[in-house]
Amino acid sequence: MAADWLGSLVSINCGPTLGVYQGEVSSVDQSSQTISLRQPFHNGVKCPVPEVTFSAIDIKDLKILDFRNDNSRTTSAAPAKVTSAPVAVPKADPRSVEKLNSPQHCSKSYGERHLDIPGQPKGFRRRHNSWSASNRGVNQVTPKKNGVKNGQMKQRDDECFGDGVDDFLDTDFDFEGNLALFDKAAVFSEIDISERRNGARSRGTPQEQTPTRYRHDENILEAKPVVYRQITVPQPGAKEYCTDSGLVVPSITYELHKRLLSVAERHGLSLERRLEMTGVCASQMALTLLGGPNRFTPKNLHQHPTVALLCGPHVQGAQGISCGRHLANHEVEVILFLPNFVKMHDAVTSEVTLFNKTGGKQVSSIKDLPDTPVDLIINCLDCHENTFLMDQPWYWAAADWANQNRAPVLSLDPPASGQGQAVEAKWSLSLCLPLPLAEGAGRVYLCDIGIPRQVFQEVGIKYHSPFGCKFVIPLHSA
Repeated sequence: MAADWLGSLVSINCGPTLGVYQGEVSSVDQSSQTISLRQPFHNGVKCPVPEVTFSAIDIKDLKILDFRNDNSRTTSAAPAKVTSAPVAVPKADPRSVEKLNSPQHCSKSYGERHLDIPGQPKGFRRRHNSWSASNRGVNQVTPKKNGVKNGQMKQRDDECFGDGVDDFLDTDFDFEGNLALFDKAAVFSEIDISERRNGARSRGTPQEQTPTRYRHDENILEAKPVVYRQITVPQPGAKEYCTDSGLVVPSITYELHKRLLSVAERHGLSLERRLEMTGVCASQMALTLLGGPNRFTPKNLHQHPTVALLCGPHVQGAQGISCGRHLANHEVEVILFLPNFVKMHDAVTSEVTLFNKTGGKQVSSIKDLPDTPVDLIINCLDCHENTFLMDQPWYWAAADWANQNRAPVLSLDPPASGQGQAVEAKWSLSLCLPLPLAEGAGRVYLCDIGIPRQVFQEVGIKYHSPFGCKFVIPLHSA
């Protein structure tokens, strides 16, 4: 009985360790419970050895792919009934292979497409359907399905996978020749004529089309052209800036800047409101420069950043103190340098009172400032009007300390380029509209302090907000 299976194509699953082998049965030894395959394939790759022998202990599953015994083809009087399900051999009883009374048929596996059969043309590797049809025996037919007789199903298989299809597949398709038969100009012309008759818009020939590529944030619908100069001033300054989106932001003179703030204060935007808005915007920018969400996390409570705040007895100093108060509220160690003055601006006095409630440190001498570099220095020493402060000893002492300390400097509301600055800044934050700043001002940023559009119009400025969804935006030299 074991000799009946010689020459059959089988698939042996030896588990995840040994893998799957496929090949032609060359011998079956009942005494030693072994089976040998010639021309084997291991996991779809042809083995370097001509024959492999398996023990029943190693076999997890056995599937018969094709029954090819010549004796059964000649001695069988009638076609045997077969089933499309593969036969599984239990691991403990390999002799169950011998108990099978008829050849079994199943769907082809991956290795069957690559088996090298003697005398078989090499073209069968890429046309496995025709290969399996041409290798069917006289008594081997397609399994019975849905009550249809085997003969009828065999005839349908021959019509679909017969030799006529093989002969047709042997002829290569002439792509170039068939492409030359396609007249693209005539076809597009017919399409244009048909669309014109239907009143549709002509799509044109490929040469006439101008393909357009759009960005992910760009609208494909036609819109009005973008006007980049949306802000015009009656007295333009010496410089012009532009935003990241290309909008032009002109600089203004200090006289126009002062008049704009005066009109806004007359309409209700008081100095206290302006100081609070400036402090919020400046502290938000400073928190971003200090590291933002990467620095201010509960895991970094032991690494509080340190900010040195250098302020003078003027409005710019009050803006800096307001910024320091907001930074101290966000767990930043703020050291406020403010010299002792007999008389200071009322806004400075009120801001110092609020700052002292935050637990921040206030010093009046340069000696009390840290000797080691801090994380950030905010410079509010300069004033737009009282330039005589630059002649004071405390001013130059504070400027020398800032220049010698290796921390980056943020200059808040710096004066125009004509006055000069003793501290070289890395960033500068201007209010509402920028002044023409000097080269030592570093990278310029602009903050929105909440001045309405009609206030700009009242001083002769045509204004459209360049801030978009932000309150602080970077500016670039135009």
